Amino acid sequence: VQLVESGGGLVQPGGSLRLSCEASGFYFDNHIIGWFRQSPGKEREGISCLSHSDGATSYADSVKGRFTISRDVAKNTVDLQMDNLKTEDTAVYYCAVDLAISIGTGRCGMGARMYDSWGQGTQVTVSS
Repeated sequence: VQLVESGGGLVQPGGSLRLSCEASGFYFDNHIIGWFRQSPGKEREGISCLSHSDGATSYADSVKGRFTISRDVAKNTVDLQMDNLKTEDTAVYYCAVDLAISIGTGRCGMGARMYDSWGQGTQVTVSS
């Protein structure tokens, strides 16, 4: 399973970015996908997850109301729309997938240990 993140970059506070996670040789159907971030000197933080089979989502308090996770079945991607970005959102953003089959559970988790495959990350810098 190969995951590739894209869409990172430099943005001013209050701006928006859309990250995309694309899988090669793998379909997200019936799996849980998570977005994480890590900034220097800090632990990796789970910020959002999606249960692909039923669309259930979850968000960390730090991004709730500003970030939106979604799936594009046709493109086989899971995207993270980030609005009203703050300087503290600066980090490397990673997507990851739990390879266990998950169907219709109505929930997903953001503990890093439950995820098996990770992308290489994309840098997001929020600065004026």
